[in-house]
Order: sequence, then structure tokens, then C-alpha cells
Amino acid sequence: MSEASDAAAFAGRHVVVTGGAGALGSAVVRGVLAGGGVVSIPVADGTHDAALRGLELELPLRVKVVHDIDLSAEEATRRFYDEAVEAHGTPWAVVNSAGGFAMAELERSDLGALTELLRTNLVSCFLSCREAVRRMRAAGGGRIVNVAARPALEPRLGAKMTAYTASKAAVAGFTCALAEEVVGHGILVNAVAPSVMDTPANRAAMPQADFSTWARTEQVAATILFLASPGNSCTRGGIVPVYGRA
Repeated sequence: MSEASDAAAFAGRHVVVTGGAGALGSAVVRGVLAGGGVVSIPVADGTHDAALRGLELELPLRVKVVHDIDLSAEEATRRFYDEAVEAHGTPWAVVNSAGGFAMAELERSDLGALTELLRTNLVSCFLSCREAVRRMRAAGGGRIVNVAARPALEPRLGAKMTAYTASKAAVAGFTCALAEEVVGHGILVNAVAPSVMDTPANRAAMPQADFSTWARTEQVAATILFLASPGNSCTRGGIVPVYGRA
């Protein structure tokens, strides 16, 4: 999208952003707001970061935060969507950036580690997509963008993080299957697959890395925003690499 079209890309449109308080999700939120949209964000407990609180105060009619939402629980996810629709109407787009990460070799990973990553990455995406599709279908269409990861496309890079790789590969497979299932209802479903992103947490974890090769969260968000926008009129079932120069 050009800068001119960006300015009104989401004018009057409602976008749900799960993980909206995180590094990538907050970049997506800023992009939607800059494009004239309104945003609904679920948070897991009664507290969230200062930036999100600031947006609520600055733009109370355009930012809806719903508290105490466990996106891996059916009833909580349904409640979030009900409150989001009540505030802003049926979502035009849903961006599922909520998720988790763990680095561990297989022999040091117990079943609980795998279950937790499947819960935070796959189950949360599945339930959010289901609630979104139910509402978008009745409204005549929409856009969904999920977040996979580079190891989902290049599994050999998932060595020493096998449980995480499995969970993100599941997100990628789910995305492709869902895209085919709902295209007839005017819903286009895609995912992005980031490599390491330039975030404070990643810099702290890998201080010797060349940060200049990493994709910035704003760059990854720009790809997401296109896929979620009305400007995307035909792309579906894509797992789009957003690797930077790494």
C-alpha cells in the first residue's frame, strides 16, 4: 500500500488484534489507528502496558480493551468477541498475533511444554478464527491474518525449539485449510511467518547478533496490514515470509 492509501486504509473499519499489547501486535494496532480504523484488543488479566493504557485514554472511542480474556478458553473468547462487536460492530479483519515461545531441546521438554505452546499458539488462533468466521460470514466477508514463524516453513531451523516449531507449523497448516474453507464467504485468510524480529527482548537474549539484519516489527506489521486491508482483494492461503535480511 502507498502512503496515501495507508492514511485511510481502515477508515471506519473494525480490526481485532489479539496480542495487541505485544511488540508486533502493538505495531499492528498503531497501523490500524493511523489508517482510520477502530481496534479491539483482548488482554489476559486486569493489567496491561502503559502504551495500551495511553491509547485507551487518548482514543476512547477507537480503542476497546477487553480484560481477563484467556484466548484458549471457548467461553472467554466468545465473550471477547461479543463485547468487541457491541463496541465497534462486526470486525472487518482479525489479526491473531497472540502466542508464546520456548527454546528447549526435545529431551529437556516435557509434555507440559508442548501442551502450553499448542494452547497459546494453536488453540488461541483456532478459537479466535472460529468466532471471527461466525461473525464475518453473516456480515458478508472479511480478512484474517495469523502469525506463524520461519521454522513453520523451514523446519530444520527449528532444532532446539521443536515444540515451538510444531505449534507454529500447526498454525500454518490450519491457516491454509481455513482459507479454502471460507473463501466462498468472502473471507480471505493468510499468515505471516517472521524470522527473528528486532525487539528489546530479542536483543537482550542475543546481544552478539547483528540486529541490522532482523526485520523490524513495523516492517512485519506493514505486511500484516496489507493482508488485512481492503487492498488485499485476492490473496488467500499464503504463509508470507517476513525475514528481513537474516
